[in-house]
Amino acid sequence: MKQFNTRAIMASLLICGFVGMFSETALNIAMTNLMDVFQISAATAQWLTTGFLLTLGILMPMTGLLLQRFTTRQLFISSLASSIVGTIIAALAVNFEMLMVARVLQAIGMGLLIPLMFNTILVVYPPDKRGAAMGFVGLVIMFAPATGPTVAGLLIEYLTWHYIFWLSLPFLVIGLLVGLKYLENVTEVTKPRIDLLSVVLSTLGFGGVVFGFSKAGEGGQGWASSLVVASIGVGLLALVLFSLRQSLMKEPMMNLRVFKYPMYIVGLLLVLSCTMIILSSMIILPMFLQDSMKLSAFDTGLMLLPGSALNGILSPRMGRLFDKYGPKWLVIPGLVIVAAMLWFFASMSTVSSIVLIVALHIGLMVGISMVWMPAQTNGLNQLPPELYPHGTAVMNTLQQVAGAIGTAVAISILSSGMENYLHDSAAPTNPNEIANAMALGSQHVFLFAMIVTLIGLALAVFIRRVVVNHAANHSMH
Repeated sequence: MKQFNTRAIMASLLICGFVGMFSETALNIAMTNLMDVFQISAATAQWLTTGFLLTLGILMPMTGLLLQRFTTRQLFISSLASSIVGTIIAALAVNFEMLMVARVLQAIGMGLLIPLMFNTILVVYPPDKRGAAMGFVGLVIMFAPATGPTVAGLLIEYLTWHYIFWLSLPFLVIGLLVGLKYLENVTEVTKPRIDLLSVVLSTLGFGGVVFGFSKAGEGGQGWASSLVVASIGVGLLALVLFSLRQSLMKEPMMNLRVFKYPMYIVGLLLVLSCTMIILSSMIILPMFLQDSMKLSAFDTGLMLLPGSALNGILSPRMGRLFDKYGPKWLVIPGLVIVAAMLWFFASMSTVSSIVLIVALHIGLMVGISMVWMPAQTNGLNQLPPELYPHGTAVMNTLQQVAGAIGTAVAISILSSGMENYLHDSAAPTNPNEIANAMALGSQHVFLFAMIVTLIGLALAVFIRRVVVNHAANHSMH
């Protein structure tokens, strides 16, 4: 096996991944501020997030193909060029349109970088070291969104939102320079044919589903809106045609043979349930803290910091435990902890103590760290090397879709809970009643997340450690 400078390769990928994830969540805290500055409605501001997710949803399915058509360095440089240009435009943005273009460029950068990161780990690290390496990716994926709101809260309070991007820029440049020096081409370029019909169907399919669910979550008519129904309908139809097309092709754009591997499926489903749990609770909790408990954005960021930081710090540790003991002893207890925390969250009210909420959030994040990376690594380990790009593409794409669905469902449950409460209330405009309505809606969302967790727990019973025997595979080919 070829020796790589794994430290330097990982460092460059992780720095860039961190900055990308950071600016994604930092902007969420700035939304109210941007609505004032640009004189735009909440629905328009929402596009800064929806557009980002849509770009990822459209680009991710193609990454399996791109990873085989271009060298690692080519993809890395394109990804960073897109991120850096996007970040500069965002830092200089004077209107909504400019910022929107910047977000799409940043999303293209992230959409190329994340699959590249997973694929590089699978190629560069031997199976017995992968858990720990994947844990570092977990650190970045969880830690960046955790620090985003806190740092952004400070920047907005003392400077302007532009500094979110000025702060990110030097790190992207450093990541690019380290990558240019040390990143080697780790994958073989096989130049598969690009099938235009697959590209169109995948764009319509994943794009339509992500767009439909994002729109539904924005409020307004919600699920009843004809645009939502049409785009989810068209999306699902395109996905069915896309899947049929892939199964008939000799060199599919997204190889669905990955679904022949049972542990990959279990791992994938557990990762998707984690995505839905994290996203539904990560959207509702800050809203609850700010609207029901009347805390500032900065205080909210600080309260959520210990849990998210701990999740990030524990990820590599969980990865090492996984390398040693396999997934079962981490995943099942992890899900039990998550379910217990969500059960307590579901009884929160406007008078709950801040200490309790911070403690529950820490418990929730520790539980998630025990499930996410072990399930993901175990699943990917079962795939033969030639399916790595496809396995990561399928997983990353479906995570975007699960994220959009989780967010939309959470917001719908929250709104309907609030409406029902205020409908029966004697003083529906009273701020205290609105805060109570928010608390009730939030409780429903946490119950929904708990049900998702219990389904995950039922699945986790089937998880088995994958013993990687790729030495045999290599001698056969």
